Amino acid sequence: MRYLPLTDDNRREMLGVIGTDSVDDLFVDVPAEARLTGDIEGLPKYASELAVERHMARLAAKNIAAGNVPFFLGAGAYRHHVPASVDHLIQRGEFLTAYTPYQPEIAQGTLQVLFEFQTQVARLFGTDLANASLYDGSTACWEAITMAGRVTRRSRAVLAHGLHPHYVSTAQTMAKFTKDELFAGAPDLDASCEEDAIIAQIDDTTSCVVVQYPDILGRIPDLAKIAEAAHDKGALLVAVVTEPVALGLIEAPGALGADIVVGEGQSLGVGLNFGGPYLGLFGCREKYVRQMPGRLCGETVDADGKRGFVLTLSTREQHIRREKATSNICTNSGLCALAFSIHMTLLGGTGLEKLARINHSRARLAAQRLSEIEGVSVLNTAFVNEFTLVLPSDARVAVRELADRRVLGGVSLGRLYPDEDALANGLVVAVTETCSAEDIEAFATTLEAVLQGEAA
Repeated sequence: MRYLPLTDDNRREMLGVIGTDSVDDLFVDVPAEARLTGDIEGLPKYASELAVERHMARLAAKNIAAGNVPFFLGAGAYRHHVPASVDHLIQRGEFLTAYTPYQPEIAQGTLQVLFEFQTQVARLFGTDLANASLYDGSTACWEAITMAGRVTRRSRAVLAHGLHPHYVSTAQTMAKFTKDELFAGAPDLDASCEEDAIIAQIDDTTSCVVVQYPDILGRIPDLAKIAEAAHDKGALLVAVVTEPVALGLIEAPGALGADIVVGEGQSLGVGLNFGGPYLGLFGCREKYVRQMPGRLCGETVDADGKRGFVLTLSTREQHIRREKATSNICTNSGLCALAFSIHMTLLGGTGLEKLARINHSRARLAAQRLSEIEGVSVLNTAFVNEFTLVLPSDARVAVRELADRRVLGGVSLGRLYPDEDALANGLVVAVTETCSAEDIEAFATTLEAVLQGEAA
């Protein structure tokens, strides 16, 4: 990208057009204490390209790469093996873009892939249809809440305590501008999914109930029970899936009564990618299709009767009047959707089930081995590939000491819920097909040494 310098006169002219006195006026929503005032401390004014490369290499060397050590992190982002063919195909010139194509006559391949992606997501979620993707799981969750509000004409959403706190935070941020009421809280460190507590919050003003499946602690809530209670009050059930591989083994949310199913597609084809870009999945019942955000790719025939693919039902603000739009989603995660679709195609239905069973089997082995450590217990009575350990002391300390010994041993609940002392000893552990028996044993022996206070 070219560097385009501006003069002071240029800046004053632009600020005058938009009606502000200074550039600082554009950042009034950012708290003053979070704004930079002056140079970044310790950063030189200039350096040679070689010096910058060496400095960045030294910084990068401090990182622990996921593939270099026993890796048991999860809680919304998962390490799975991504076949080399996925990366090879998405880098082809005709595919290498994150955007939905606007000119169908020259982009039939990309449109067909997105059409097939929608079919795969709909089958995975057990919904009638799915859109061409959103940005990520957390923003897809918020879009589901606002969609439920449009359908029910209500603005009160109940968020299950087992919903990922980052998803809750995203929804709370957006609700500040829409004035939606959100009822949320932290989970108990208990094997129960607290369905009765969720149901007790539903009333005649509730637009939807948002339930993660499996939840942040790896527990598997009874969606059918919650769906029945929600529907009795005229509310919708929104199911959130952060680990789509789990659906190779447990019932699809749509088959259990979920009206809208959203999730994060990172697990399949995308990789960890330092936290992004990721992939928002969104499916719903057909009767709600005109309230669905984002884009939908459809199949049709051209003037000669040949099959073709087009964009349809793109009721977003870029296409229609802003007040009539279902969303302001101005693009989609097209390249990540392609990666997801290729990986799903390589697996097929049988392969996905086999992958989920391998994950579950290794998770069971890990849970059994870790529970043998004195003072450590497994919270869950049922799980797929993620479960919660209860340690005898603060899990944040254990995680740091494990990392110092080159084991990435899970995500501490104290990190996710820093204000909830009752959750401090909880450790969320994810086990995928990338975790070997040797990795599990290394995790167990290292955790035992950490808890016993042995020197590294």
